[in-house]
Amino acid sequence: MDAEGRQRVVLREVTPDNVRAVCGLRVAASQQQFVATAAISLAEAYVHPQAWCRAVYAAAEELVGFVMLHDTEDGPGYMLWRLLIDERHQRRGYGRAAVMEVAAYVRTRPGASTLKVGARRGTGSPSSFYESLGFTRTGEVAGDEDVLSLELVRPDNGISAVSHDHLGSLRR
Repeated sequence: MDAEGRQRVVLREVTPDNVRAVCGLRVAASQQQFVATAAISLAEAYVHPQAWCRAVYAAAEELVGFVMLHDTEDGPGYMLWRLLIDERHQRRGYGRAAVMEVAAYVRTRPGASTLKVGARRGTGSPSSFYESLGFTRTGEVAGDEDVLSLELVRPDNGISAVSHDHLGSLRR
């Protein structure tokens, strides 16, 4: 945890050493309709060069999740494509910390001013989670998902909407 009591996470590349563990991550049964598995996400990333995938590690070096980002200003723009926190590690702040780390990374990317995410409707939808992080509904719909957007503040203007303490670990 940091000085303010928030969980700390580090985003690391998915490698031959951790890919099986990443593929073994599972959300709760009630969430499976809202997020694809890490294995499916990695397969999609293989054929989509704009996909940026990272394993989410807790400060204690424990794998807790996976994120995938549409990492270009083209198309839908910078969009959190997948967020998966293993069911054993949920409700501990790791998802919130992972989204903030992704937002910090996106702020360093060319042309980035917003981070978008899609959320399916229904009981248990992650929309309220994203709204609690400052995302707002755009009114757009992508496939069967409502699009939410987080306005990002560039680090070069002296004001930061999200922490960027771990940018070094994101660039590895």
